Amino acid sequence: MKKYLFFTLFVFIVFNGCSSKEQEVYNKPAIFWYNKMLKDISTYQLDKADDDITSLMAEHKKSKLIPSALLIMAKVHMDDEEYEMAEFYLDDYIQKYQNDKLIDYVSFLKIKAKYLGFKYRFREQKLLDEAINESEKFIKNFPNSEFLYLVKTIKSRLLMTKANFDLEIASLYKRKNKPKAALYYTEKAKKSWDDLKVVKEAKSPWYRAIFE
Repeated sequence: MKKYLFFTLFVFIVFNGCSSKEQEVYNKPAIFWYNKMLKDISTYQLDKADDDITSLMAEHKKSKLIPSALLIMAKVHMDDEEYEMAEFYLDDYIQKYQNDKLIDYVSFLKIKAKYLGFKYRFREQKLLDEAINESEKFIKNFPNSEFLYLVKTIKSRLLMTKANFDLEIASLYKRKNKPKAALYYTEKAKKSWDDLKVVKEAKSPWYRAIFE
């Protein structure tokens, strides 16, 4: 009897699992993939939404729905604090639609994604430098953008963080009784922020404040 029940349960699990698998879908109109992406986002199935936009872009490379889809996916991943994925979609948008009227907004979102992506300030110097460079490019390329003030604010906070990092290194060398090295990093910090007296250790979540 037990063997019969076990066999019945096993068959049920196997067939139920097979029946629940989604059938492979392809060769659908652009609006199908776009709507499916929105549906999967609404049920918080972001992995499926990622697959949907991949299918949309693969099957309909020139669709007018793609810019909107890229922007939606970028913002959804930002809301989910998946900043690298957000940057992936924003980079794709910038590469494909450089002359788009929203390009300054998309460029701003990319800077914001980098900015909010800091989890360990002193372990992500490459990300810090990239964010500063992106901010400088934005200020140069979009001097009349409505997002200019926010980008300048981000850049100032990033430069202060960079100065803070160099001061931490200088302090370490002072404790190691290496005055030349300490002086070098102190001078390096001044290049990022002139008045080092106002540079204090940032407390999380300082970098989110201007968006909250």
